[in-house]
Amino acid sequence: MFARITSALLMAASLATAYPAAASLGNIEVVHEFDGPMPTGVTVSAKGRIFVNFPRWGDDVRFTVGEIRDGKVVAYPSQQLNTYDPARPAQTLSSVQSVVVDALDRLWILDPAAPNFQTRIDGAAKLVAVDLNTNQVVKTIVIPAGVALDSTYLNDVRFDLRVGKAGVAYITDSSLSGPGGIIVVDLASGNSWRKLTGHASTSVDPAFVPFVEGQRLAQRAPGKAPAPFGVASDGIALSADGKTLFYSPLSSRHLFSVPSSLLIDPSANDAAVAQAVQDLGEKGASDGMEADDKGRLYASDYEHNAIHQRLPDGRWNTLATDPRMLWPDTLSIGPDGYLYFTANQLHRQAGFHDGKDLRTKPYVLFRVRIDAGPVLLK
Repeated sequence: MFARITSALLMAASLATAYPAAASLGNIEVVHEFDGPMPTGVTVSAKGRIFVNFPRWGDDVRFTVGEIRDGKVVAYPSQQLNTYDPARPAQTLSSVQSVVVDALDRLWILDPAAPNFQTRIDGAAKLVAVDLNTNQVVKTIVIPAGVALDSTYLNDVRFDLRVGKAGVAYITDSSLSGPGGIIVVDLASGNSWRKLTGHASTSVDPAFVPFVEGQRLAQRAPGKAPAPFGVASDGIALSADGKTLFYSPLSSRHLFSVPSSLLIDPSANDAAVAQAVQDLGEKGASDGMEADDKGRLYASDYEHNAIHQRLPDGRWNTLATDPRMLWPDTLSIGPDGYLYFTANQLHRQAGFHDGKDLRTKPYVLFRVRIDAGPVLLK
């Protein structure tokens, strides 16, 4: 008996030697740890200021946009703006999903107006621009009904300030019930329109079954059978020349692209836009996406705690992987040659685990060096 046990132990030791534990790849650095609500978005200004946001998904969120100052997160630009007032839906923030600094060093705040993923609050879905020199709101663009549908969830945004009089914004609609799509906003007039609504490239892949930390990712409520978790178009990035928009549904492993020239024309034929979409193959299951000024694309991989890099010739590399990267969410490139990203354990929320919140604080803001800058189109 003891001989059999000894033999088994020796075999286990041999296998451990033959199959070492997976190693981390890429030198990720901790920038900040969050002991409060979970963050999603992050962005870095030209002067190195770091902004983050906290959607109102059930955590105790005192302010939905903040700036990291001296190791602490404070309400930005003010607590007053962060205190939602139903009587002033366009002038106050309800539940912010994304923050992005543009090429003029303005902070744009994307408010889906859907706390807890409820039906969109009428008149509250908006883009808000803050002048980082004065810390004052300088523009608010409300996305009207018909563009922001009742089911719409505004997710992420990219800017090209060279288009038209003041530029355009591209926003993903990551609806949980459909349809997904791309929303384009003229920043001068405030007019907005939808493209690729319900197209396969902006929709949940019906064959997609995600696994995170060894478990199928599904909505799980006490006493009910697991239900598929389907999220439409989510990650988004604009090429260094502004000619190509990259995007992907969260519930898919495929990367898609479309010429931006077909999106910025409100009258462009829908069939022509759809025909121009390219399926660029698999890249992993992503939440965040970003592009750099050297023509490379970055995509998170929430199934494998990783971030991958697509080279200009279409080849993929793994930039970083680490067991601490639990659900890498938003990606943002700073002026210091680093790619910043949040890891917020989204998949451990109670809604995926029979009402039990399995998240363990702190949530983390990481960065990894890429020796490139952000795409700045102005």
